Amino acid sequence: MLNNTYSSFMLRTAIYSGSNTRALVPALFQGLGAKKVVIFSDRGLEKAGIVDKVSEIFDLSQYGTGPELAGIYLDISQDAESQCVNAAARFAREKGADALLAVGGGSVLDTVKGVKYSLHKGLSDIKEAIPGGLLFESFPQANFMSIPHIAIPTTAGTGSEVSPIAVIYNEEIKMKTNIINPFINADMAILDPDLTVKLPPFITAFTGFDALTHAIEALASPYATHFTDAQALHTIRLIEKNLLLAVNDGENLDARMAMLQASNMGITAFSFALQAIPVHNFAHAYGAMFRIPHGLANAVFLPVVMERIPHLYLPKVMELGEALGINIRHLDHEAVLEKVIEKIRLLQFKSGLPRDFSDYHISYENVRDTIKAVSMDPASVFFPMPDELIQAVGEAVVPVSVK
Repeated sequence: MLNNTYSSFMLRTAIYSGSNTRALVPALFQGLGAKKVVIFSDRGLEKAGIVDKVSEIFDLSQYGTGPELAGIYLDISQDAESQCVNAAARFAREKGADALLAVGGGSVLDTVKGVKYSLHKGLSDIKEAIPGGLLFESFPQANFMSIPHIAIPTTAGTGSEVSPIAVIYNEEIKMKTNIINPFINADMAILDPDLTVKLPPFITAFTGFDALTHAIEALASPYATHFTDAQALHTIRLIEKNLLLAVNDGENLDARMAMLQASNMGITAFSFALQAIPVHNFAHAYGAMFRIPHGLANAVFLPVVMERIPHLYLPKVMELGEALGINIRHLDHEAVLEKVIEKIRLLQFKSGLPRDFSDYHISYENVRDTIKAVSMDPASVFFPMPDELIQAVGEAVVPVSVK
C-alpha cells in the first residue's frame, strides 16, 4: 500500500441515489446550464420501457423552465464500439445538443464518455485520440470538459458513471482501448433502483461480478491507499450480502440499491488504485476476441487468476476474507486464500454463472492466439504476465470437451 509516496483520489461526480431519483434530471441539467439535451441509450432498454421512463420526465417539466429534449439516440451496441461513438457524436452535433444524458449499462455510459471527449476535442473519429490503445491524461494536460453530462446506470457493475476511464472498442484492431481522464466521467449520476428491476438474473449476476472484480483488484493493487481500501472493502461486503438477493428477486429495491452503490464504490477504488489488474487484462482481451460480455469474462476469470497468481492477493487476504464473511480465525494466509476462492466459486455457482466459456466455442488453438492479445492489451502495461501463465489461465477456462 502507498503511504507517503504520491497518490491521487478524486470524487468528482455528484451522486443522487434513491427510488424515482430520475425525476431530478431536468432540474439538475438546468442547474448545469443545459439548454438542449440528447438521451443516449440502446434498443434493448427502449423495448424494456426504460427510455420512455426517462424521456417522459422532460414532458412533465413546466414549459420554458427546463432544458429541451433535443433527441434520443439508441443505436449503441456492445462494448462501446468506436463507430458507435462517432455516429453518436455526429447525432449530437446535428441536434445542436449542449448536454448529454446517458441511460444504460457500461457500453452506453462509455460511449457517451467518448462522445463528450470527441465534442470537447473536436474529433470526428475517436480512434484518433487513442492510436496506441491507451491515452492517459492528467493535470495539466487534462482540462475540464464544459459539456453538462448526467449518467443513469441501468446495471450494477461497471460503475462507469463515476470512473475516469472510458473503454472503447476499436473494431479495426479488435482491441478494447482506454481513455483515462479525470474529467471524462459524468458531472452527476442518478442511482435509481427502479430502472434496474427488469434486468434479467443472468445479467444481474455477471454485472455484479464485474463490480466484485473491481473491488478485489483494487484491494490487491500495490498502488492501493486507505481511500481505495475503504471503498473496495465495503463494496465486497455489500456484494456478498446483496448479489444473490438481487439475482433471485429482481424487484428487491433494497438489494438493487445496495448493488448500484457497491458498483459505484468498486470502480472508484479500482480507478484510483489502478495498477495490477490481471483479471481485467484477460477479460478485455477475450472480450475483444470472442465478444464475451465484460462482466461475464471477469466472473469466469476471477477465481482462476487468483489461483494462479496467489502472491498478488496474499498480502491483504485476511481483510478480503473478512469482507466476504469468512471465518478466518486460526487460519494462515494461504488457507484463507483457498477459502476466498472457494467462496467466490460458490457465489458464482449460486448466481447461475458458468465456470468456463462453453457457450463461446473457444478451442485449444484459440487459447494460443490469446497470448498476443493479452500481452498487447493496455492493462498489461501495469502487470505484464509471461506467456506460460497466459496459456495456463486460458486453458483453465476452455471446456474440457474441446481440449
